[in-house]
Amino acid sequence: MIIEHKLVIADVKLIADFSRYILYWKKRFAEQPITDFCSVIRTNSEAPLEEQDNYFLLCDVLPEDRLLREQLQQKRLREILEQQQQERYDTSFHSMCMFCDQEFAGNRSVLLNHMAREHAFNIGLPDNIVNCYEFLAVLQEKLDNLQCLYCEKVFRDKNTLKDHMRKKQHRRINAKNKEYDKFYIINYLEFGKSWEEVQSEDDRELLDNPEEDWSDWEEHPVCAVCLFCEQQADTTEKLYLHMQKSHGFDFPKIKSEHGLNFYQQVKLVNFIRREIHHCRCYNCQEKFQSKGELIGHMEETKHITFLPARSTWDQPQYYFPTYENDTLLCTLSDSEDPITEAQSEDVPVVSEDISSLKALKQSSVLNQLLYEENKNQEKF
Repeated sequence: MIIEHKLVIADVKLIADFSRYILYWKKRFAEQPITDFCSVIRTNSEAPLEEQDNYFLLCDVLPEDRLLREQLQQKRLREILEQQQQERYDTSFHSMCMFCDQEFAGNRSVLLNHMAREHAFNIGLPDNIVNCYEFLAVLQEKLDNLQCLYCEKVFRDKNTLKDHMRKKQHRRINAKNKEYDKFYIINYLEFGKSWEEVQSEDDRELLDNPEEDWSDWEEHPVCAVCLFCEQQADTTEKLYLHMQKSHGFDFPKIKSEHGLNFYQQVKLVNFIRREIHHCRCYNCQEKFQSKGELIGHMEETKHITFLPARSTWDQPQYYFPTYENDTLLCTLSDSEDPITEAQSEDVPVVSEDISSLKALKQSSVLNQLLYEENKNQEKF
């Protein structure tokens, strides 16, 4: 398309269904001139006219393109969640262990837990994996080709490969191999973040020096950051007051009027943070060159004071924070009654009963995601 049609599509790898994306724009380009949708980039502008070329950039700055990408992503997310849910409760699973040739039937978790427990081969929790049959087939094919799953070197025979993986502790998959990304549910919930990055978000620094003396450590108050500027506050009350007085955004009032529960508040905060990060007004979708221009526009037009349609921000991908360690998310609460909150401080917390795994699966957050997604109208 670049060579023949001079068409450049931005962020191709983030398009959930490229075929449907192309078919949509093929139809639109037949209806209207391409310049109605694309930015024109002229190359060799100082050269003679016959040596100049015009390229057409199609990207999500165009609201229509951004909406299409989001619709395709939502469709793929629904399909993946349905597939993952089906696999979680499937009892017809049948496969053989890659390391001891023992056969397993029933649920996929039996085999995955066996390989983790008996062979120290852990590809992740069963509930984090999708298209498990295909995943295991890919791994089995690599072993059949005498290839180490971690360093991906090829060996001359099966025994040499086994000894290598055991001695080098290579009974794990290569985190840098993007071939595995499609088998982890996190890669469908949040764009631009691989399962490797998610798994690396741990406290490794705390493990580097377990003998370190913490006697002189002093606790400092953790501050939450405003949704629209860099202002920080050590209490939510101060932060809410700042947002109300400085920006006209009354979070407690919005929470009360819309009846937002904890999870909806989380999604709303993450949605606003994402839009502000992209310098895009969350009501009119107009994009600006700087954050200052955006906030000025939103305050002047009063777009900052009210929310867009619930279907815009009440989506599963906003369960995940835009910024790591967003303190504001830790301070959200379902309760609006300070008396009730004070009384609940002395209530003992009883650990969850894990004796019934079936009951735990039924209460999984994935069930809620599927339920909410099925409520939305199909766009395609």
